This record gives sequence, structure tokens and C-alpha cells, in this order.
Amino acid sequence: MAAAAAAARHDADVCLIDDNAKCGGQIWRGHDDRSTEHMGDTHFALLQKSVESSRVALRSRARVVAVPAPSSLRLETETASEDIRYRRLILATGARERFLPFPGWTLQGVMGAGGLQSMVKAGLPIDGKRVVLSGSGPLLLAVAANLAKGGARVLGIFEQARFAQIAKFGIQLLGHPGKLREGAAFRAATRSVPYRTGSWVVQAHGDHALQSVTVSVNGAVRKFQCDYLGCGFHLIPNLEFPRLLQCQIQSGYVCVNETQETSVKDVYCAGEPTGIGGLEKALSEGEIAGLVCADQSASRLIKRRNRYLRLARQLDLTFAPRPELNQLSAPNTFICRCEDVTRGALDSMHSWREAKLHTRCGMGPCQGRICGPAAEFLFGWSSEHPRPPVYPARLSTLAHPVDNTRIKA
Repeated sequence: MAAAAAAARHDADVCLIDDNAKCGGQIWRGHDDRSTEHMGDTHFALLQKSVESSRVALRSRARVVAVPAPSSLRLETETASEDIRYRRLILATGARERFLPFPGWTLQGVMGAGGLQSMVKAGLPIDGKRVVLSGSGPLLLAVAANLAKGGARVLGIFEQARFAQIAKFGIQLLGHPGKLREGAAFRAATRSVPYRTGSWVVQAHGDHALQSVTVSVNGAVRKFQCDYLGCGFHLIPNLEFPRLLQCQIQSGYVCVNETQETSVKDVYCAGEPTGIGGLEKALSEGEIAGLVCADQSASRLIKRRNRYLRLARQLDLTFAPRPELNQLSAPNTFICRCEDVTRGALDSMHSWREAKLHTRCGMGPCQGRICGPAAEFLFGWSSEHPRPPVYPARLSTLAHPVDNTRIKA
């Protein structure tokens, strides 16, 4: 949205492709107007300047599934498909939660912390429900505040990072007073909720649905009866599409220069794929990319963007999964939920490719988006270069002849 608004402001013809029904990503899910909630005014302004701009052609509920020809994207919606040619392309593919499997993590009621928050925003009743949050990253605190506001009984926030790491990160946030105030507000909203560092869920219990969890709290074992467990170990970028375009990836992120251009000419990247740094970093990078694609200078934004990049690096260091988490899963714990592949079946494998060939790990509907990062952490395997379609697609979409007559953006 930030990129589209910046480019459209300088008379560029823009096509904005969003796989959601409404623009705004996860952070603005449910924000339809000038909301008083977090950054609502910014969302409203971007809606006006991008989505409602006459120079922006919006494709909502649309996914890019393939690259049928150079400088061309193949989109699929619920009912149709089309090809769109571009002169310059800005990727803002966002991020997802990282899951590290443990016994019981596939039970009904166990989900990603951000996933639970999204479901609540979409209407899942949470009032009076008992919730445990576990994993790593600032998202846990934000989700806890949101759930508490909805009437949930949050029993505890269990952060795997050590207290010393969290304290050091808090000191570094003095250079980002806005982030510090935001974190303080989240904690104030959850002041009655225990926040424990050096702690994580080791097992979820239940016959068919979640009934309780066992938590390691600084080495001591505790058990909590609960209705929901929100669990996620920080965020990882969605790199499938940048990899399909053969953009250079380094240390888990898309490599970009000062103007957000990737190693592929005329392909730019903004937001979480260049570093997990939050909303302000994404907005800065999007605006830079949009201005550059409209042949405008973005030099005034570089310094601010670099501050948020440094914060992204600090986040990665602070919330990196600790080695002990490698032992969470048991031999019979599913690593690949799509194909029911257990850790025991993978222990004798030597690579991601061998695991796929022998067990079908990573070959289910999610195409390795869940088990791939888990296998990378557990075994040190790196994912292979993706092949189209990036998402499951209809055969008619893939078989359609290349159409070079569509809009150019």
C-alpha cells in the first residue's frame, strides 16, 4: 500500500495485487475506516492514496502463482486467472510464524499466536476462554493484549529468550521511543498476566482437542488447563516468490540495495522479506521502492529506513530459538502435518531433498511452508529452489496461453 501510494502520487500506473479481500495485511485486518486503534490514521490515509486512487488498479483476492514469461505474472482469483505485464515489480510478500513441533502441537485448539489473533479478529469467540501463549518475539505480547481486550483469560506468556536478552533489547529500544511506548502499552494491558522468560511449552494434552499444556518455566515443570494455545517462535519471511524470481537470498532474507532493488533488475522488495522489523520499517521501504519505481528520489527516507533495519537485526538476535528447543519433538511427533511425517522418519535423512523423496515431507498442500523452517532448525537443511505454481492452482490457470495484452504497471 505504501509503495502503491508513493508511485501513484507521481503519476505512475500501478497495479496492486493483494491475496486478501481487503488491503492492509494482518496488522490492519478489520480496519475499514479512520480507526482509533494502532496506526488507524495511517491505514485510512494509505487506503485513500493507493486503493482509492484512480491510477491504482486493484486486484484483491488474487495470488501470483507463476511467471509465464519475462516481466509477466500469472494471477489466479476464486473464479478466473489473468496475466499482467510489468516494467517494475515490487514484492511485499510479508512473513509468517515459525513453528517448532512438540508433542500435541497438532491438536485442535493449538495454533499460531498470530493465527489465533487473526481468527479472533474474524469473529472467533474468545470471551472467557483460557489461553496460554508461548514461543518468542514481541508478537506474543501484542496478541496477549488483543486477546485480553476481547475478554480472554490469558494464563501466561512464556518467552523462550533469556531475561538478559530481553533486558538488553529493552535498552536498545530507547532509540525507538515509539516502539517502547507501544510495548509498554501492551504490557499495561496485560499487567495481571505472568510474563516468564526462559520458558516454553513442552507438550499439549488432549484426546481430540486441547485440554492442557505442560510448560517448562526456567527448568521447573508446570501444567495449565486451557482452551487455546497460541504458539510461534518469532517470524520468518515468505521467500517463495522472491526465490522463484531468482532474487539473491542471504541469511534468510532478500538482498536489496539502498533503493530496495534486488539482485534481479527492476525487481524491488519491501517489508519483512528484507528483515523482520515491523510496520514502520515496511512503510519506509515500501515508500522508497514506490518512489524509485516512479523515477523519484527517496534519499530523505534512507536514514529512517536504516534505523529500522538495525532494529530488525536486534530482533533476530534477541529472539533466535535457543538450542534446547531442538529436543522438543519426540520420535513420534509429526514434523510435516500435511503428510503425517514424524521426526523418527526424518532422523536418518541427510537432506531436504532426500526427506521429500523418501517420506513426502514438504510435499503437501502447504508446500513446506510449515515443516520447511522446522526442518531447517532441527536438521540444518536448506529448502530447494521453488517451482511454479507458488500456491496450489487450477490446471486451467496453468494451462492458459500467455496473454501479453493486459495492463502494464
